[in-house]
Amino acid sequence: MKIAVLISGGVDSAVSVLRLLEQGFDLHLFYIRIGMDNGEGDCSADEDIEMCTLIARRFNLPFDVVSLHQEYWDNVMQYALDTVKLGLTPNPDVMCNKMIKFGYFEQRWGHEFDLTATGHYATKTIVDGVEYLSTGVDLVKDQTDFLARISYDQLKHTIFPIGDMPKAEVRRRAEEANLPNAFRRDSQGICFLGKINYNDFIKRHLGEKEGPIIEIETGKKIGTHHGYWFHTIGQRKGLGLSGGPWYVVRKNVRDNVIYVSNGYDTEKQYGKKIHIGQMHFISGNPWQGDCNGVEITFKNRHTPVFLKARLTRVSEEDGEYLIESETPVQGIAPGQFAVIYDKDSRLCYGSGVITGRNTDKLKV
Repeated sequence: MKIAVLISGGVDSAVSVLRLLEQGFDLHLFYIRIGMDNGEGDCSADEDIEMCTLIARRFNLPFDVVSLHQEYWDNVMQYALDTVKLGLTPNPDVMCNKMIKFGYFEQRWGHEFDLTATGHYATKTIVDGVEYLSTGVDLVKDQTDFLARISYDQLKHTIFPIGDMPKAEVRRRAEEANLPNAFRRDSQGICFLGKINYNDFIKRHLGEKEGPIIEIETGKKIGTHHGYWFHTIGQRKGLGLSGGPWYVVRKNVRDNVIYVSNGYDTEKQYGKKIHIGQMHFISGNPWQGDCNGVEITFKNRHTPVFLKARLTRVSEEDGEYLIESETPVQGIAPGQFAVIYDKDSRLCYGSGVITGRNTDKLKV
């Protein structure tokens, strides 16, 4: 079986290569290159490619660097800019997986292979003949929430070689095999952005516009910000306010106002009801359309914590659903994805967009 392996220069994809070779597969390695938004190269990509080249040489495997530069900026980062301009919170990693790694790459290169492998911490489970995206063994590293907008066809053509391994085991295997990136730090950037600072990227494209920071309980101005597009609901860091903690609890996009609340447990930070739209089921609706208070778990941000809730369909035509959480949820940010799992936090069914003002203008 011939497998295309997407490698990044990191330890996860390197160990993925190692495990697939141990299973006797025929591999071809690929690195997807994305340059800076000004068209220039990215030094972090050069470092990554050098590491990928070492891995390819180590195992005597074919290796190609492929470019999806324009596709990335037209689809992923334009989505991010459009989202923040609407006062919403984007998730570029989700769109990157859907559009780039499992989208354009598959259309142009991956379709020539039997499967495409990635180093994601995720697994697949077959239930009654249907494949489902399912969580990785290491729930702290689990990345199913970043994969929750891929299609069923994309899922079926994918393999996750390290999904059944905890991160510590991945590091141990890399060390045992003397892989050159065994101790390389994990990337903290957004998908392919590498060392590009996200706020610098937003500033370069949307600029700055000073506005007031208002304490929501008193209506008192307690500071200034440089544009609502730099801030998201639930944000705590980067506000420049003393006497904290302060949390962003609301935004007025029209007047460029940020509202904050003080304290760790202020009620303004929390809610139990989350309305979502544009619901996407990867492997089809598991309840066959009959969805009225079914038990689920969910995430509204990248976290190892799965929250218990009930899910109800509000409108089948518009893909609208209501999540009613058992516990209060902090930082419900319109525009973000709410990712839906079964009640045992095993199967990832898909995701919907947390609704709010302007989310009807957001197409994902």
